[in-house]
Amino acid sequence: MQRVAKEKVVYALSAANEPALRVAENETFCLELQDCYAGRVRSEQDDFPREMGPFANPATGPVYVEGARPGDVLGVSIQAISICDAAVMVVGPKPWAAGAYPDGRKTAVYPVKDGAVLLREGHSVPVRPMVGVIGTAPQGEPVPTTTPGPHGGNLDCKEIVAGVTVYFPVNVDGALLAAGDLHALMGDGEVCGCGAEVSGELVLQCRVLPDFLPTPCVESEGWVHLLASARSLDACEQLALEKAHQYLTGIAGLDPSEAVRLMSLVGELHVCQVVDPLKTVRFSIPKWLAAR
Repeated sequence: MQRVAKEKVVYALSAANEPALRVAENETFCLELQDCYAGRVRSEQDDFPREMGPFANPATGPVYVEGARPGDVLGVSIQAISICDAAVMVVGPKPWAAGAYPDGRKTAVYPVKDGAVLLREGHSVPVRPMVGVIGTAPQGEPVPTTTPGPHGGNLDCKEIVAGVTVYFPVNVDGALLAAGDLHALMGDGEVCGCGAEVSGELVLQCRVLPDFLPTPCVESEGWVHLLASARSLDACEQLALEKAHQYLTGIAGLDPSEAVRLMSLVGELHVCQVVDPLKTVRFSIPKWLAAR
């Protein structure tokens, strides 16, 4: 199996990035991922590396997928995620009130053992490894790996886990897929600005598909999650609902009025994250709703 070493990273998704790997459609490959701090925070005595500036969220890649052309959709199947044995969180004053943490930032390191994150003595939570940054190169200007958008990027959607397929637009030849920002655990909203940040490995397989659904979106066992990013949650909500309606009317063939009624009855609107340059929400539709 081909792999990309963790040193082969980018800090923006861009059509100008040189491929770190070329793969055939349906070929299985592995990306070694650094944590979002590029390994600079390893203990509770380490401060957040302010000098990182734009060098946060290193994304491994990009990977050139043979046969992917602008106008296609890239289906990225997450075959497996493995993570390291410790998770780092760095909490700063944003989005908290300035007086909440008078020393600026606090670092916590949580052991990951026997499939659980040990929060404190006697309290642990099962790991649920997920990918924070994953996406394809945009057609226009480069987009930093700290930012989400129509191309994917820093979506911080906790449903991007092993066993799902994530769909992205192909904007440039080869798609130029990259990924990073692994979490051992993260709650909806990612309200302090980070999850349980870890390094690890990601095993993927890609398919090239016709442009048949709104992207980015995630297909899990029983659900389709339509993702949208914008400056405000109101704008995110509107965009996600438009995508869901497009999916139900265009893919499932539902009457437009019926689609709206059913979205209100069985759809689920969730906030993925509120801390990136653009916020992200997902609107989740049960698969049976779209079955013809």
